[in-house]
Amino acid sequence: MPIDVVDLRAFYATATGRAASQIIGRSAASLWPSARGLRVLGVGYATPYLTLVSGDAERVAAFMPAAQGVVNWPATGLSASALVDAAMLPLPDAAYDRVLLVHALEHADSPTEVLSEVWRVLSPGGRLMLVAPNRRGAWARSDSTPFGHGQPWSRTQLRNLLRQALFSPEHWLDTLYMPPFRDRLMLRSAAGWEKVCGSLGLPFAGVHVVEASKQLHRPIRVTRQQRVVRFQPVLAPGAGGALSHDGPPHHR
Repeated sequence: MPIDVVDLRAFYATATGRAASQIIGRSAASLWPSARGLRVLGVGYATPYLTLVSGDAERVAAFMPAAQGVVNWPATGLSASALVDAAMLPLPDAAYDRVLLVHALEHADSPTEVLSEVWRVLSPGGRLMLVAPNRRGAWARSDSTPFGHGQPWSRTQLRNLLRQALFSPEHWLDTLYMPPFRDRLMLRSAAGWEKVCGSLGLPFAGVHVVEASKQLHRPIRVTRQQRVVRFQPVLAPGAGGALSHDGPPHHR
């Protein structure tokens, strides 16, 4: 069952949630340092990170799944958030240049349908950034955080899923190495965890951050045709004589 939007908002208001959003946000911003003149869409609960990757964007919106619920965003000005079905986005084709997917894929009934819909609304050459819990990380085993709910993923699973939906994974970042504890000392040492564990390439990061590009051409399925041999009847000469090309048979 998807985690409720009230619980998501409450988590990101805690010291642990703020530390997690800062760590993941730095990784996201390193992949998308500028969005000048682009159209940026967040799907799931992406609002803690949208502002970090949508500076100077032409248009920004936050779509939240119906099973999760929706909150007003941003806090000031006109609302840019909406409640949607993540597998049937109310958008025309090629409506956005970038899509940020957070707290969405792990709760989807059909992850492939969600990614296919993201593919549809992305412009040619558009890019997807996906934040998903790592099944080998400690955060996926802690139900006190949003990353402990839903389906966690391995690198291989995400790569296969993205390729199936016609995305080409290009950049992988593993982050959120600090344990999901509320201890103040642990939170103060979060930067040290990221630096040491990230440099060693340890496999137990809390989340995967993946950037993928939209493949412009869908593959064509080639089927092998079976050759069918048809036999046609051939007239054979009768026992009483041979057939002539010039007329009926002659009898002597």
